[in-house]
Amino acid sequence: MFEIVVLCLAGLVAGGLNAVAGGGTFVSFPALVWLGVPPIMANATATLTALPGYFGSAWAFREDIAAEGVMSLREMFIVACCGGLTGALLLTVTSEEAFVGLVPWLLLIATLAFAFGNKLLSVLAIDGGLGRIGSYMILITVSIYGGYFNGGLGLMLLAVFGLMGFQNIHGMNGLKNLISGLISIVSVAALALAGLIAWKSALVLAVSTTAGGYIGARYSRRIKNMAALRAGIVAVGLVMTILFFLK
Repeated sequence: MFEIVVLCLAGLVAGGLNAVAGGGTFVSFPALVWLGVPPIMANATATLTALPGYFGSAWAFREDIAAEGVMSLREMFIVACCGGLTGALLLTVTSEEAFVGLVPWLLLIATLAFAFGNKLLSVLAIDGGLGRIGSYMILITVSIYGGYFNGGLGLMLLAVFGLMGFQNIHGMNGLKNLISGLISIVSVAALALAGLIAWKSALVLAVSTTAGGYIGARYSRRIKNMAALRAGIVAVGLVMTILFFLK
């Protein structure tokens, strides 16, 4: 019962965060590890359980999703799926020891991307976006990262869209969730075949994450102090990063 309660709370918070600003894996991944799930399996399970929340959030933003920049939606979907599959395959050949060593660094990268993503966009602002080659390269790089480690994927995708020339923030949020879901589908398929999913934990976490994602998407426009919300997520990311470094 205690495990179910922890997973339900973690899923609701993670789904809501992913829908509103990203960073849900900062909650779901450590929760699984804390409950005794091995790190690689916890990462794969967190990716699976984030999937329905991504699509629930994307559905809430469905009227806003549209292509901007030089790539069509179809092109972006294909590139994201290829990158996600590549990242998942890399994870399946990574040893538990190597992954444990990488986790704090991956969490740190995700936290920094979350904290400074908007500033990076303003510094690297490019009129009209990166162009076709640059857009392909940056999208597939982040998709590979997302297939390997789901943490911070949403914020990285928002940064990618900004560099590609996107302007509509609601459309970017919807597309962020949709592409995150596609990356998760292909990566989870590979990880499931490799036996890296903790199915009992995944079922509880998936249901609660879906609920949290839809609720977060529905009420995201009502949040006034986004700066405080982002600061709180960054604080959670830093704490988790420090704990994994110490571990």
